[in-house]
Amino acid sequence: MTYLDYKVAQTPTGWRKILHLNWPLVFLLAAVASAGFLMLYSVSGGRPHMWAEPQIERFAVGMVAMIALAFAPIWFWRSISVPAYVVCCIMLLAVDLVGHIGMGAQRWLDLGPVKLQPSELTKIALVLVLAAYYDWLDMDRVSRPLWVLIPLVLILLPTALVLKQPDLGTSVMLVAGGGIMMFAAGVSLWYFAGVLAVVGGLVFAVLESRGTDWQLLHDYQYRRIDTFIDPASDPLGAGYNITQAQIALGSGGWSGRGFMQGTQSRLNFLPEKHTDFIFTTLAEEFGFIGTISLLTLYALILAFCLYSALTNRDRFASLLTVGVGGTFFLYFAVNMSMVMGLMPVVGVPLPLVSYGGTQLMILLMAFGMVQSAHVSRPRG
Repeated sequence: MTYLDYKVAQTPTGWRKILHLNWPLVFLLAAVASAGFLMLYSVSGGRPHMWAEPQIERFAVGMVAMIALAFAPIWFWRSISVPAYVVCCIMLLAVDLVGHIGMGAQRWLDLGPVKLQPSELTKIALVLVLAAYYDWLDMDRVSRPLWVLIPLVLILLPTALVLKQPDLGTSVMLVAGGGIMMFAAGVSLWYFAGVLAVVGGLVFAVLESRGTDWQLLHDYQYRRIDTFIDPASDPLGAGYNITQAQIALGSGGWSGRGFMQGTQSRLNFLPEKHTDFIFTTLAEEFGFIGTISLLTLYALILAFCLYSALTNRDRFASLLTVGVGGTFFLYFAVNMSMVMGLMPVVGVPLPLVSYGGTQLMILLMAFGMVQSAHVSRPRG
């Protein structure tokens, strides 16, 4: 028996795969989602049919999808990586041509019963294609300029399409997610230093372009920057959202006001209280204890992903797991930083907690791929 035959023989098959699922990860995801259900019930004023019940139904479907995807062999995800990336780019182009417009942005495809946001799918498709690329590429070529240029193009193409929608938050996450993949693949740190220099120059150019014919951002995006620097400069206008969020965060104290006792959300001072700013409701009602508990659950999810990646001898599976874990980290890191005033408001939801169908389903499907990587790894 060859080593390859031995590895295949040691890989779980059929219903045995259920036993090899990363069950602690499943329970952690359910725990975070349950916190989301409670907060959606609270912000709706005790009316579960508004947001909590639809979210529970979507989560149940998403969990079934995650378990089902865990049964797919890891080679399947490798084989569809390029087609998935191409399809996502085509859908992003379709959004630009015939996309549904909502809240001042053109980000959705109207498919009748559902509205799909292709940029959410693109985050995972980018992870897939970069994992497949670095799995194919010899390690001694990873940091050579030509082989670094290819993943940069793969990252920047969908980023440009998403930025056009406009969706600055998702664009930032695509670039950051791609950077995590390149770092995990072993690309030289000198490239990252160069990128930081370019980013510094770009920030300078963005600020200098304001009010000129070649203005690089939309006016509302510049207002977000102004608000980030000094929210009190326009407390009833552009600074209203972050001001109210900071009031909610500060009023929670150590243990919070109590479940369904948050005045900022109950009196509708908080904007987008069921989506982007739901973390502030949790902080107001459960205080520091509640927020640190949620952060601990997020950290444990990342820890299980990292452990699974480090113990997997399949390079593609390991990179895929790191990519999904990194994308998950970006979701909650950006959202929490945004509502705490540590970075501009860019409209990124809190994963598994904020209300939303596309983001929830795609994130659970991505964790299904992580489970597939975990289940398919050779044992023995």
